[in-house]
Amino acid sequence: MNKTVKKAIVILVIILAVVVAASLGLSALNKPLNRNDQTYKNVTIEQGSSTGDIAAILKKNGLINSEGSYKFLSKIWRYDGKYKAGMYSLSPSMTKSEIADIIKSGKSQGLTVTIPEGYTVDQIAKLLADQGLVDKDKFLDACANGDFSKFSFVPSDKKGDPNRLEGFLFPETYQLPVNADAEQIIVMMLSQFQTVYSDKYQKKAESMGLTTEQVITIASLIEKEAAADQDRAKVASVIYNRLDKDMALQFCSSVQYLLDKQGIHKEILSEADTQIDSPYNTYINKGLPPAPICSPGKASIRAALWPDKTDYLYFVVSPKLDGTNEFTSDYDEFQKISSEYAKAVEKRDSKK
Repeated sequence: MNKTVKKAIVILVIILAVVVAASLGLSALNKPLNRNDQTYKNVTIEQGSSTGDIAAILKKNGLINSEGSYKFLSKIWRYDGKYKAGMYSLSPSMTKSEIADIIKSGKSQGLTVTIPEGYTVDQIAKLLADQGLVDKDKFLDACANGDFSKFSFVPSDKKGDPNRLEGFLFPETYQLPVNADAEQIIVMMLSQFQTVYSDKYQKKAESMGLTTEQVITIASLIEKEAAADQDRAKVASVIYNRLDKDMALQFCSSVQYLLDKQGIHKEILSEADTQIDSPYNTYINKGLPPAPICSPGKASIRAALWPDKTDYLYFVVSPKLDGTNEFTSDYDEFQKISSEYAKAVEKRDSKK
């Protein structure tokens, strides 16, 4: 074998070694964050997002281990500039190429379901069951007994309690993976809550001397009492003002939560309703209910953490019946507005 042939073989071996090493390197970079983590997260890619923006979103949501490696691979695949805006259901068990292919395709995977703000666990279970996505009883059992210990905000002492996750199944539009079971769906909702309830929110709550559950309980009351966005921070101020004065909150929504459990809904409570013996009844008990009464949206959570500074102690639905509330610090004025509201409802209903 002459020197020229030997030299060619050596060069070929070196080239093959480089190719194999590069291939192994790319394969290592492309590995999933956690092959065994089959949970899914809804990730929104905004119009005009760069590869760097997308990599940052994926890293923040715990879907990749490195922004740099994703950007490098995207350039190798020539995907830069080809990603499409939308909401995608993605999992840490996916490789970077699988994630990139989904976002590049623009096709959301699975089924879309919207959980409205203010829904209770029971209502969420019914909504999912009505759409053929879960068995209602199995979903409620999973809420009560599933292992969600990785979420620090889930009360550790309430396993077996059907209301354990009340307030924490975040209201949002979800892309559910095909054949997702009850626990997978619940984990998606808890993950979304964890994303929304950021470190900034936790630090603010701590500065106010509140636990996460207390903040969400307050937010759930705001969600039910304030139909108009501009009223949320005012309702929050009433809650804190009454708590500071050791006054019972006397919120209809807390009693309606009890009535809903019996399949009863009332626009105006009776005197007997306000005397129902339950720790959730804020007419006969001072302080907050023992737990949230619904799943509040982000606006209500923000209002709970950043309430308006007012001297309001009372509010009532406006007699205009336009979905807003009227606020006052004077009890006599509150009684007057309440009477006007009752008359407005009676007049409206008489025309039906």
